[in-house]
Amino acid sequence: LGGALAERYGYKKLLTLSFSILTIGYFVTGHVSSYAVVFLTLLMVAVGSGLFKPIISGTVTRTSTDATRSLGFGIYYWMINLGAFLSPIFVSYIRGFSWTYVFIASAVWCALMLILNLLTYKEPEKPESSKTIGQVLSEAVMVLKDFRFVLMIVIYSGFWLLYFQMFNTVLWYMVSPYVDMTPADNALTAIARFFGSDKQLKFDVAFVTSLNALTIIALQVFVSRIVKNLRALPTMIGGIIIGTTGFIILSLSSHAWVFIFGIMVFSIGEMTCHPKYYAYVGQIAPKDKVAVYMGYSFLYGIIGSLVGNNLGAALYVKIAKEMGQPRVLWMIFSGIGILTMFGLLLYDRFLAPDKQEAIEKTS
Repeated sequence: LGGALAERYGYKKLLTLSFSILTIGYFVTGHVSSYAVVFLTLLMVAVGSGLFKPIISGTVTRTSTDATRSLGFGIYYWMINLGAFLSPIFVSYIRGFSWTYVFIASAVWCALMLILNLLTYKEPEKPESSKTIGQVLSEAVMVLKDFRFVLMIVIYSGFWLLYFQMFNTVLWYMVSPYVDMTPADNALTAIARFFGSDKQLKFDVAFVTSLNALTIIALQVFVSRIVKNLRALPTMIGGIIIGTTGFIILSLSSHAWVFIFGIMVFSIGEMTCHPKYYAYVGQIAPKDKVAVYMGYSFLYGIIGSLVGNNLGAALYVKIAKEMGQPRVLWMIFSGIGILTMFGLLLYDRFLAPDKQEAIEKTS
């Protein structure tokens, strides 16, 4: 919906609306305590986020060329993970004073984005549109009738079943008796002492998401430069192979350094395939519906989180806890990664649209 409205009324106007909603939503959340009111204010945050995401990715698509789009989305993904790495550090500090400050800081940051948008954002070139709001909404729904596009998202979502294990099963596994993180704890403590601190540090669950983000920060631009001239779907398939290898590594040993290496390998796979996914959607989208297609492209996250979180929890309880076989759990998810790889191979071979078809749809 946000993408469709942006194509009709302008990217800058929708970004202004989005950042305004986010600012208000975060600020009010920090000053209320009723469950119902907090639910509503967080719903505002969700709406604001849903509005701006397809606009940003649509902007990257419209302001890049076929030669630079892959690198452009690589930088875009690098920035996302920079935020994912820094924000937990910042939040862990200011929440020590009050959780209210966390939401105020978020509101201030969104207000700064609003000001930056108003002062510096330039509307990208796009086809003129005089469609009514009814036509805009109708065409947004019609995108779901693009069978090949929807099928590609569904297949690709298989990889995100693996990704969302980083926020549940992988963390449960790390703090379980199966894994002894003492070597990593000792390494962190040694680093702290090198910098003059006498604190005893532990490699806790927060370090897993930070390790994922830090790996991407360190290597994303380098990887994007390597794959920038390669076809999108084969590159996505290659990234899924690498990411699946990360889960295979988890199944080989419960040693702390093997665990950490598996997470890093998965992160390399993620940074290889996901920017290419955005670039591919931008490539096949009709020129007058770029932001609409980019908006729907985020469906992978909904499918991946809903299915991945519930499937992961059920399998972890049954296989890791009751049967005592966590390695089998990681092999099952490795199998899902392999099935996703073969699904995209078949899609690329028999169904994948090309850029010319997108041009014909527009005309």
